Amino acid sequence: MHSATLPPDLRTIAREATRTGSAFAPQRTASIVGLGHFSPAEVVPNSAIAGRIGVDDAWIVKRTGVHTRRRAAPTDRLSDMATWAGRRALSDAGVDPFDVDLVIVATMSPDEITPSAAPLVAHALGAERAGAFDVNAACSGFLASLRMAAGQIESGRADRILVIGAEALTRLTNWDDPKTAHLWADGAGAVVLGADGEGEIGPIRLSADGSLGSAITCSHEDRLIRMDGHSTYQTAVKRLSEATVSAVAGAGLELDDIDLFVYHQANGRIIRAVGERLDLEPAKVADYVAHMANTSAASIPLTLSLLREDSRLRPGQKVLIAAIGAGFTWGAGIVEWGIS
Repeated sequence: MHSATLPPDLRTIAREATRTGSAFAPQRTASIVGLGHFSPAEVVPNSAIAGRIGVDDAWIVKRTGVHTRRRAAPTDRLSDMATWAGRRALSDAGVDPFDVDLVIVATMSPDEITPSAAPLVAHALGAERAGAFDVNAACSGFLASLRMAAGQIESGRADRILVIGAEALTRLTNWDDPKTAHLWADGAGAVVLGADGEGEIGPIRLSADGSLGSAITCSHEDRLIRMDGHSTYQTAVKRLSEATVSAVAGAGLELDDIDLFVYHQANGRIIRAVGERLDLEPAKVADYVAHMANTSAASIPLTLSLLREDSRLRPGQKVLIAAIGAGFTWGAGIVEWGIS
């Protein structure tokens, strides 16, 4: 799809992104050199939830695309899942944990308010030299963390960074809420970033609108996620479409140049609606919602890892990654994939 065929509002975004895209000139490139994920063993089918909220399996599938989701065992800590995914990514990259400069964990469901997950993960991995901190940007947390990590690599402030998206959202789920009980899942995905490797992380554009913060909330008082599904759906489709066009045009590309579109796996309806609005080839749009559900900050690295397992993610491909989360926070970027 060429920019001339986009709806008028998206054509304007494409023109502006094309005009400003050339400002990106890093000192060196940042690349993904390792990838891994962890999915809990327990599979929770819709039938375990549907009766409790007064619906049936077909109702859940029609509105979300979800058939099953993964749930962490009661003894599994968020930091455990992040550690397992991180260890697999480091092994995939052939990087010794001692050589990691930073460990960043994107999560909105840490085990405690403090300590944050990242230092616990770094300690468990043996990343003794690494700085470590968490990023909470809800479902766009991995994207924000990737941008931060890429900037550290590009500027020469770090050489190897482990970025993990990990969530235990079933522990924040109100199982009696028909709006949200069927949405959430647990899991973790991780990438290792290095300098001047094969492939390249292009510019990642981030945006936010705090006036919409009340649409998705989770308070300290009861630690249960609440969501206005209608406004969230409308905002997600609009902002993910805009972010896609902006990121692609800013990289000097057309939508037809992208080999894979990897959106935050929030809801199958949202993913399909964005694809239809942008007239994307369905085969290019990753959709693992059916058996993974919404894993928030974990969903993009988890999906990348599943795509590679399915031989759909290959070196040389141009991959669009995009997410939107509570706040609202959203963004998108282009990754040239470099590892097999």
